[in-house]
Amino acid sequence: MFGQTKETKKADTYFENLSYASAAEAYKVLAEENTTEHVLKRLGDSYYFNVKMQEASEAYSKLFSKFPNQVPEHIFRYAQTLTSIGEFEDSKIWMKEFHQAKKGDSRGINFTDEEAVLEDLINGKPGYEVTNQRSINTKNSDFGVTDYGNTILFSSPRKRNVYIKRNHTRNNKNFLDIYKVIKENITITEGDDSDVKPMFTEEVNSKYHESSISFSPDRKTMYFTRNNYVAGKYKVDKEGVNNLKILKAEWVYNEWINIVELPFNSSEYSVGHPSVSKDGTKLYFASDMPGGIGATDIYVVTINTDGSYGTVQNLGAKVNTEGREMFPFISDEDVLYFSSDGHFGIGALDVFATKKIAGTYKTPVNLKAPINTKLDDFAFSINPVTKKGYLSSNREGGVGDDDIYAVVELEIVKSPCMQVVSVTVKDKKFQNPLPGAKLVLKDVNGLVIKETYADANATFTFTLPCNQQYTLDAIKEYYQPDTASFVTTEEQKIDLNLDFDLQIISDFAYNERGELIIKIHPIYFDYNKSNIREDAAIELNHIVRIMKKYPRLVIRSSSHTDARGKERYNEALSDRRAKYSVAYIVDKGINSNRISGKGFGETRLVNGCVDNDRHTNRGKCTKEEHQANRRTEFVIVKM
Repeated sequence: MFGQTKETKKADTYFENLSYASAAEAYKVLAEENTTEHVLKRLGDSYYFNVKMQEASEAYSKLFSKFPNQVPEHIFRYAQTLTSIGEFEDSKIWMKEFHQAKKGDSRGINFTDEEAVLEDLINGKPGYEVTNQRSINTKNSDFGVTDYGNTILFSSPRKRNVYIKRNHTRNNKNFLDIYKVIKENITITEGDDSDVKPMFTEEVNSKYHESSISFSPDRKTMYFTRNNYVAGKYKVDKEGVNNLKILKAEWVYNEWINIVELPFNSSEYSVGHPSVSKDGTKLYFASDMPGGIGATDIYVVTINTDGSYGTVQNLGAKVNTEGREMFPFISDEDVLYFSSDGHFGIGALDVFATKKIAGTYKTPVNLKAPINTKLDDFAFSINPVTKKGYLSSNREGGVGDDDIYAVVELEIVKSPCMQVVSVTVKDKKFQNPLPGAKLVLKDVNGLVIKETYADANATFTFTLPCNQQYTLDAIKEYYQPDTASFVTTEEQKIDLNLDFDLQIISDFAYNERGELIIKIHPIYFDYNKSNIREDAAIELNHIVRIMKKYPRLVIRSSSHTDARGKERYNEALSDRRAKYSVAYIVDKGINSNRISGKGFGETRLVNGCVDNDRHTNRGKCTKEEHQANRRTEFVIVKM
């Protein structure tokens, strides 16, 4: 047992230092001896984060077989691994499980929205031709092409110096550097890669990772990604992790100098994958900085004419999900391409495209096969004039871990006309949101297309084919259901908004303070008494029936007096009245945990009859007006 604990700690250290290759080996040995939940979970995660999807799937399968009650994120990861190894039907089952476990998560919502289009993504008419550039690919990871005149630049861990070994602990591979090759020397057959040369001196190609280059329009400024290693100093965050940063270099006297990091970098999070717009005024990048939507999000920042930067802006929920969005590329036509495992796709990371129209990013379009596969497809770039570009992928049939592919656009990739329908569900009286409201979408024949739930903000977004007729039911417990009929237009650039204002059902109402109460005839008490009158018993029996009808309902008996007598006496009297009402209801079989009582004395009069010696309007209120203040209400505490 001591040895097991020692070996587990060693594996945990590897994992927590992001040394996933070493962690996987250590956990694999442990799993053979003792398949604890911790070991199986970490084994699956080690393979998952190192993109070993077959091995990750097998580990997660054992995890869920022995320990089925897992958090939603592990359900999602298992579903992803199943997709990556081609087990689409099993993946669907687990994605539905994920959606049920975390209804507000856009990854599950996107899946349930677009499950029917998977066949088209895989087998639909292709928009691109994709060819492996075998002569420059190695057995390792080659990716992230930047077009640079008659050459291309890309990242690779191939050895620059056979006498120096510099391995990255995450995958036991060499660190990445930036290389160049003349386009006409690239072939589709494997070669000795002798035409591939380091692009930069050690000022840029350091002893740590460099990747993902983007240039200003005049090519005098370069942005690139590097580990947090600046001015010869290697830095880590509070957890000991060395994060990524975007650095800027300037082309002066035929060399790249003045290498500085950007001001929105941090040692506590990663910033990388820069892409500069055609006019040089915008820099897009990926980051896991605090305040984002998912694991990594895409951001944009303005590059000012004086070289300073504006405020970093998250591209929002149309682009970013709770998953990973990364490798942004902004084309010369201002089309944003990026990779995501949160939007619905064929595999793990898929390539998507979107464009900002009238200040809003449109629903991203999946570029389909052959751009996307069941594994990771990323670092897409395209020249809209030549219709040529590049893609990186770890798809089957490649030379190494990640390969570079040439891309030729066969036609303009157009998605079917789809319109975004945004739904909001609110309480009719107070206009407060009603999260968790059930939404049932039906076609023109009344057949149910989709059932889902409004998110924490009481909103939901459908993406539906244009020029179709639908009905949508909004259902919320304790509210009257409502139905809206609508027709999607032929203009997919315009979002359609549906607002539901649900009316509380007849069993409930609102009092003068805006509190939700059980709707009954007033329960009155005789002056200076707290016993239950015969007419009050009728209403209390109605409360009992409502409590049995809605077994999750929790209420508070709020009792009030008129303003005659002393304040302290009235408070005590109202408290006795509340407790008598509670005791009556509990005696009828209602669990005491579901009802409490509180007296408010004369502090909440309904008609302003402050008729006692302490006030100047003594004698002006009628007997009936005083009785109106002697009441008990049943306020909803929890529904």
